[in-house]
Amino acid sequence: MNYNCLIIDDEKVLADSTAEYFNLFGVKTVAVYSVEESRKFFNDNTAGLILLDINLGDGSGFELCKELREKTNIPILFISARTSDDDKIVALNIGGDDYVQKPYSLGVLLAKVKAVLKRYGQPSRESYSDGRLEVDFRTRQVRVNGCPVKLTALEYKLLAYLMENRGRVITKNELFVKVWEDRFTGDGTLNVHIRRLREAVETDPHKPVYITTVWGEGYKFTGAEK
Repeated sequence: MNYNCLIIDDEKVLADSTAEYFNLFGVKTVAVYSVEESRKFFNDNTAGLILLDINLGDGSGFELCKELREKTNIPILFISARTSDDDKIVALNIGGDDYVQKPYSLGVLLAKVKAVLKRYGQPSRESYSDGRLEVDFRTRQVRVNGCPVKLTALEYKLLAYLMENRGRVITKNELFVKVWEDRFTGDGTLNVHIRRLREAVETDPHKPVYITTVWGEGYKFTGAEK
């Protein structure tokens, strides 16, 4: 089954009440309460977004995030009662998209969740495969030669947008607006993400065949699906 949101939190009452509130407002949500339950969830289900507590009874949310990032690029929002700036930095660096402080307002959290779901949207197609590069747009999984590729949620979003517009030159300004949703994102930030994507999916990042530069205009995805 496909859910909009999966909550992973060992505070059962809080997780259940949050899931119930989200469902009332049309965000299809389910809660699990441990690392092991979250693993079982993904055997038969998918989710568009994960709310992940840092402190779980049977493990660390940080470690679970690393594990999930081996398989999926689903957006992950960390939730925690801890206030350390170091925790926030770690959360973002290992693949989290944001850090939500407990106790939280259900209304504010719902708005944030809806914004993230809208930002990443629903894919216009289910998959891409050319024999070397494979992308499952439903689960946001990327593989090269059958091996999972680690991408941050933003890197995945950039790749997916280029692929959805395959063969068309995408200007930097369009990427700033559509991917970053920020007209003031700098060229340096975009260049870093393009470089990382090439390192992840290209045979030779210095001679890209998927993500090509159109000098003076922007970038283009040129993969040929089989």
